[in-house]
Amino acid sequence: MDRYQKQLNSLLSPAARRVLARLSTPTKIQDYLDHFPENFSPIGDPIQNPAQVLANKKAHCIEGAFLAAASLAYHGREPLLMDFQTRDDDEDHVVALFKERGYWGAISKTNHPVLRWRDPVYKTPRELAMSYFNEYFMWHKKDGKKLGDKTMRAYSKPFTLRRYHPKKWWSAGPLDWLAEELDQSPHHPALPKGQHTFLRKARPVEIKAMRMTEWRRPRK
Repeated sequence: MDRYQKQLNSLLSPAARRVLARLSTPTKIQDYLDHFPENFSPIGDPIQNPAQVLANKKAHCIEGAFLAAASLAYHGREPLLMDFQTRDDDEDHVVALFKERGYWGAISKTNHPVLRWRDPVYKTPRELAMSYFNEYFMWHKKDGKKLGDKTMRAYSKPFTLRRYHPKKWWSAGPLDWLAEELDQSPHHPALPKGQHTFLRKARPVEIKAMRMTEWRRPRK
């Protein structure tokens, strides 16, 4: 067990330790996140830390990515994140990265059929990031003429949680500050200059599929 693992392990409750011990592979982490209901808290609400996600058993994308990264760290892997930035009229997405035999994959929490798990078959972070490009489009009816527009514009360099002591992110309050640090970290453009003029809108069948959800929003 390396130093960072020991630091994280010292913060865990017995119940949390039992859960993370079971999440020993990226596939097991993804399967665990898939069983969590979606966190439908409004944009702007505090972002749960991993301990809160385990306690409340619900998560949205960045909360799921934080828990996935924590699970990777518990098992001595690099706790890496990747942020996808979009046009101002769409929402960013965050995944946890991992490598198997030199190839990159991603763990992703989402309520929709796309922007999900990626098998470790990608040679570089960019190759993995660009696998999300054509899935990233406007699908809300309220978007009118924007419906079907491709919106992904940048992706972050792999961002490691090892730059912070685990006590800062495991259970010490909301992680809005960490989301901001990730958002402000170095990003690469996903769309080469001038190529936006050649983008084709997603087709109606793709938009229809995107509107499927795994978890229903609770009734008020």
